[in-house]
Amino acid sequence: MSGTSEGPTPATELGRAVVTESEILAPSGAEFAEFAEGAEAVEVAGPVPDEAVEPDASPVPCTPSPPSYRSVFTAAPLAMAVVDREGTVTGANAALADLLGRDQDTLTGAVAADLVDLASDARTWHAYRELLRGRRARLRCTRRLKHPEGHALWVRVTVAPLPADDGGVLVSVADISDHRALQARLRHLRMHDPVTRLPNRTLFFERLTDALEAESYAESGTGRIGLCYLDLDGFKAVNDTLGHRVGDQLLAAVADRLTRCAQDAGRARAGIPLVARLGGDEFALLVEDSTGTEQLADLAESLLDAIQEPFDLSGRRLSVSASIGVVERHAAGTTPTALMQAADTTLYWAKADGKARWTLFDPERNASRVTRQALVSSLRPAIDRGEFALEYQPLVGMDDDRVHGVEALIRWHHPRFGTLTPNRFISLAEEDGSIVPLGRWVLRTACRQARDWQTRYPDEPPIFVSVNVAVRQVWDSDLVADVADTLEETGLPPHLLQLELTESAVMGSSGRPLQALKALSDMGVRIAIDDFGTGYSNLAYLSRLPVSVLKLDGSFVRGFQIEDRTAQPGAADEVIVEAMVQLAHRLGLTVTAECVETSAQATRLRRIGCDTGQGWLYSRPVPPDRISELLGTPGVQAGVGNP
Repeated sequence: MSGTSEGPTPATELGRAVVTESEILAPSGAEFAEFAEGAEAVEVAGPVPDEAVEPDASPVPCTPSPPSYRSVFTAAPLAMAVVDREGTVTGANAALADLLGRDQDTLTGAVAADLVDLASDARTWHAYRELLRGRRARLRCTRRLKHPEGHALWVRVTVAPLPADDGGVLVSVADISDHRALQARLRHLRMHDPVTRLPNRTLFFERLTDALEAESYAESGTGRIGLCYLDLDGFKAVNDTLGHRVGDQLLAAVADRLTRCAQDAGRARAGIPLVARLGGDEFALLVEDSTGTEQLADLAESLLDAIQEPFDLSGRRLSVSASIGVVERHAAGTTPTALMQAADTTLYWAKADGKARWTLFDPERNASRVTRQALVSSLRPAIDRGEFALEYQPLVGMDDDRVHGVEALIRWHHPRFGTLTPNRFISLAEEDGSIVPLGRWVLRTACRQARDWQTRYPDEPPIFVSVNVAVRQVWDSDLVADVADTLEETGLPPHLLQLELTESAVMGSSGRPLQALKALSDMGVRIAIDDFGTGYSNLAYLSRLPVSVLKLDGSFVRGFQIEDRTAQPGAADEVIVEAMVQLAHRLGLTVTAECVETSAQATRLRRIGCDTGQGWLYSRPVPPDRISELLGTPGVQAGVGNP
């Protein structure tokens, strides 16, 4: 008989005494009755001595003799066998014969280890041999035997030593097949989803962990592993509109199609992928010993095709789609957590890229995501640690080439990623709300610096400072109060502060943002529209906004690259810029041109009527002390502000 073992009992159990010793006093002397562990000690009493009986006492009836050890052994319902020190059965009861499906006579003389499969693993065999030699107290193990009638038989085998006079050991065998069947049933219920009958998250991770064990791929297979992580698109709408009953029917139908796809893939290649429902509308297909990304891509395509076919459920015809994240890599060095994180990230990419598609994991894209997350998590602490600094880029008058103002541009001196420009982290700050405290810091720092320049250069015309403001700052904070407090704290006059908002933000302003802009304008603060000309320019709406400055997007100025005025390539851009400048002037607005890089561009912008220019022709963004060198200096474009 073949089987498996749970191994011998722990050392703490093996050290226990397994013989119950009872001392019985008798006329002829002391006799000892010894029983195996679990047997009940029976007291045996001999005839009562005459001197112990009073003369007038009535005769005491004789107590029947207890049953003999052999009769108890034979009639016991527990299957047992007596085994000598050589491991040979010297006697077995009928219960053991019935349990094993053997003739009782054939058991005597048989090798006990063969009857209950004690030699199938080295650990159990060694413990059994030690027990026969008297070096162990007890052995207990579980075995799966094959009954002569063909069915599996689960038994618990206990081996305990007999008294020294008898020698040998007692082997008892208990049928635990029903118990094991119940355990298997309970495990199945615990490890499977009741709606789809697929393996659940617990069983999936159990299989995944086993697949990533070194022993699983070290000696055979490709040593690779693949995973398709699938999520239904719009499943919540099905639940919300048709109810959870229909939603469960849809999940069960999807599970059937996924299972068929896995079976088809298994027929084409060795091994059927494991299909599991991880929760909600999320499913996973685990491919062990995968052959490469092509195999996973083919599987993902078949899954999408299968799910896109309409479902007929309770008289309803439903159409759904799915997004799939695909990961395929070497199993060595991979953990379940890392594999699932990669799959989850890739599934998110598939959703973000438009849904109804599969996306393959990209290490470079993931590295960018990890960097992004690192920046998000350190944004707020960086404000407290003082990792941010401001640089300033001059806004130069087109007529006099003097500095009229500066734009404050934030820099993040990150301890790990170096100096970061705003395009690397401002959008992240807007997403998590840290733009509000960061914006307050920029506003105070810039206003304090502008006031310092005004104080240090009293004989020069004061320059204004322009600060970029995100829409979320208007919604999530009291921007008007923040500005008023900052101006009062720093002593900067309101007309020397300019707030820049993007065209799309200003043009879409209504309600609270519009009220805030009007309140700031009434306070004397200048409002500028940044990157004008790239969004949707509702010119009629523009006339009603409290805006004083338009900043033309640099893409128009870059169209002025041709030095010859009669050349055609930049003519259209120049016409557009000229029209916008004339419109702004008619509305009482001033115009700043961004990205001015050449003298020819500056000359043509000056001819068109642009008021101020900003760009590398005049200066790159520089620290505050470099701006001090430019103040009062005509002809800034000579390069004083450039490195």
